Amino acid sequence: MISIILPAKNEAAALAGLLPALCAAQPGAEIIVSDDGSTDATAALCAEHGVKRVGTPYSMGNGAAIKRGARAATGDTLVCMDADGQHDPADIARLLAKLEEGYDMVVGARDWGGQAGVGRGIANGFYNWLASKMTGHTIADLTSGFRAARAGKFREFVHLLPNGFSYPTTSTMAFFRSGYPVAYVPIKAAERIGKSHIRPLRDGIRFLLIIFKIATLYAPLKLFVPTAVTFFALGWVYWLYTFIDHHRLSLISAALWSAAVIIFLIGLISEQITALTYKRDG
Repeated sequence: MISIILPAKNEAAALAGLLPALCAAQPGAEIIVSDDGSTDATAALCAEHGVKRVGTPYSMGNGAAIKRGARAATGDTLVCMDADGQHDPADIARLLAKLEEGYDMVVGARDWGGQAGVGRGIANGFYNWLASKMTGHTIADLTSGFRAARAGKFREFVHLLPNGFSYPTTSTMAFFRSGYPVAYVPIKAAERIGKSHIRPLRDGIRFLLIIFKIATLYAPLKLFVPTAVTFFALGWVYWLYTFIDHHRLSLISAALWSAAVIIFLIGLISEQITALTYKRDG
């Protein structure tokens, strides 16, 4: 059976059209609205359309809603999609068909037109490039919230998922790290219904942290070693400059060399922590 999880926070305007469309497109599926502290008519709409609702009295974040929905789901395949009307229920069949080819996760990859603004498009393009370099696999859309996955495999990483908006990044990198095959299917993302819950100033730093999460979830040394080498090389360059100009060793060079050693050691520790994170008893 298929379980469709919709994390929702005050998305009643979109759910009014999305729920009947989902019921028509996937009549045998279990539909779960994971209500993230909504104060609108979300609960009433769920009751009206006969879909399962799990929720909390206050907002805990998009990732927390996904985790709550995954734990409540009874299907052997999980489909996660946004509740704001961006994702087309007809595309679920395409994701499921790709999953049956032997993949453990299939992600709906948005084109440039499906990105929420130029800034988000550039940021997501950089994330895709960095993650592809880290994993050695082409990652078409690291941050897409529209995905289908084997329920058992997905639940292995529920404890790793953050409560915020970066759950797609975490789950994708966790699947790659564990050797579970991931595929991408091109989709068209529509303009969302209602107001976005993402705030550029508040969430900008959070999205920058995704870069470091990419590394720590897959292979920390691939990020930390080049960074350490860069600092070490800059130290020698600055030493050469000060030696030629002033015939002395600069404290800046010493600081750069020290930073290189510290960054390298942090990378080693991160590598060990990452290995322990994915270690399974038995």
